[in-house]
Amino acid sequence: MRVVLQRVRKASVSVDGAVTGEIGPGLLLLVGIEPEDSPADIDWLCRKISQLRVFNDDAGVMNRSVMDAGGSVLAVSQFTLFASTRKGNRPSYSRAARPEISRPLFDHFVAALSATLGRPVPTGVFGADMQVALVNDGPVTLILDSRNPE
Repeated sequence: MRVVLQRVRKASVSVDGAVTGEIGPGLLLLVGIEPEDSPADIDWLCRKISQLRVFNDDAGVMNRSVMDAGGSVLAVSQFTLFASTRKGNRPSYSRAARPEISRPLFDHFVAALSATLGRPVPTGVFGADMQVALVNDGPVTLILDSRNPE
């Protein structure tokens, strides 16, 4: 699994003009899933996301997690995170898991992250044409990859 994590002042996701999820200060997660991903990948990401110290403490040092900061998390499925642009000008999405695999894993990820954080994680609509709005804070943007956990 691959997650693009952005620290935000606020973020929202809409489908057909209707907001399906929104948060104030916290983390926006763009989530991509490969066919080989498993609950172990979800567990690793939930631990990493909940404990990652990307929020400033009183001294202005990034030393607080989203849980420490009382922030919210918004998760948006995004199969394009596994695009290959090696050949030609049209991205190939063959590394991304098909919906019958990725949807249950994304739902499991959201449920597991909600349980870890102790609060709901709003989302977009899986497979829909979504519009994501955000105010990036910092900006702080990180890429987490369960296959490359360095």
